[in-house]
Amino acid sequence: MKDEQPDGAGSDGLPLAGLTVLDLSQFLAGPSCALRLADLGARVIKIERRDGGDASRSLFLADMAFDGSSALFHAINRGKESYAADLKNADDLAAVLRLVARADVMIHNFRPGVMDRLGLGWDAVRSINPGLIYAGVSGYGPDGPWRDRPGQDLLVQALSGLTWLSGDAADAPVPAGFSVTDMMAGAHLCQGILALLVRRGVSGRGGRVDVSLMETAIDLQFEHLSAHLNRDEAMPPRSAVSNGNVYLAAPYGIYQTASGHIALAMAPVDRLGELLDLPVLAGFAPDRWFAERDAIKALLRDHLLTRPAEQWLAVLEPAGIWCAPVLDWPKLMAEPAFDTLAMTQRISASDGSTMATTRCPIRIDGAAQYSTRAAPRLGADTGAIDGELIQEAAQ
Repeated sequence: MKDEQPDGAGSDGLPLAGLTVLDLSQFLAGPSCALRLADLGARVIKIERRDGGDASRSLFLADMAFDGSSALFHAINRGKESYAADLKNADDLAAVLRLVARADVMIHNFRPGVMDRLGLGWDAVRSINPGLIYAGVSGYGPDGPWRDRPGQDLLVQALSGLTWLSGDAADAPVPAGFSVTDMMAGAHLCQGILALLVRRGVSGRGGRVDVSLMETAIDLQFEHLSAHLNRDEAMPPRSAVSNGNVYLAAPYGIYQTASGHIALAMAPVDRLGELLDLPVLAGFAPDRWFAERDAIKALLRDHLLTRPAEQWLAVLEPAGIWCAPVLDWPKLMAEPAFDTLAMTQRISASDGSTMATTRCPIRIDGAAQYSTRAAPRLGADTGAIDGELIQEAAQ
């Protein structure tokens, strides 16, 4: 596994170099947005509670600790600075407001109304920094009966209908195995911030962008919901066999073989019958590939069990059939293609210890971006940043 990167990779040539981001968010959605801005060259100052900091510092700490915080925290907060403050303390709040006055972007994920009560709401901060981009993540938006529910990824997946799209028809609801709405909400927030930065570059005017986990979860399903809104159905049925997409015909799904699994995407069923020596599939006309997808998939399921995955792929891939082996992480990382992408890197803590993580997936001017600095210890940069504020006030 290749995780080397250029030493001392700097941010001067990156598109957001020179911009300052205040990250008041915690857990995943907001911090993942701030991480991407840092990867693109911005200076990100993470404003954390004096007592404990970001709650994700201690999440899974017993199993995956690095430099005093969880590996999860480092993965999502690498390359940032940490400024410790009690936002209910007048002196600390005044210092944060001085940072707001010189910042370009401010990110938070407090529940609706909390930032206003703290004196850091949109109306308050834009009066001291009209060019600020003010970015917020909530669970369910600013209004409505769900506005004060906990904005947590699994809960949003459950409420949004998303969990009924995975798994087979007889299965219970199946959530995504990672925090999909958190991560995508962070990406949506980043898109909004970048758009407002472009507008500010033209007009000089700041702006506000808000996203919610629920709106992101709904948007993630836009293909399926658009079809559903125009069909007379209670809910699209999942396949009883190898469900992969509620609206796609056979053979779409994952199938077990004599050794491992393979994925079959869109493919002509009759052509599959020829290639796999399963002539019964020729009896299904194209207009039956969706209507009778479970019957077709059951035939494929039973037949594919008779040989190892490698043999089936050796027949299907040269014929142009969209298929792939189903890899776990060790098998993925053993692939030359994974090594070529060089998607991992090592980040270094202040004590010299290192931890493996992923790199930014975006290439700028053809070059992959690496950030070798681990997440900061709580409050590690408070003194230096206070010094900047004192120096600025003296000028």
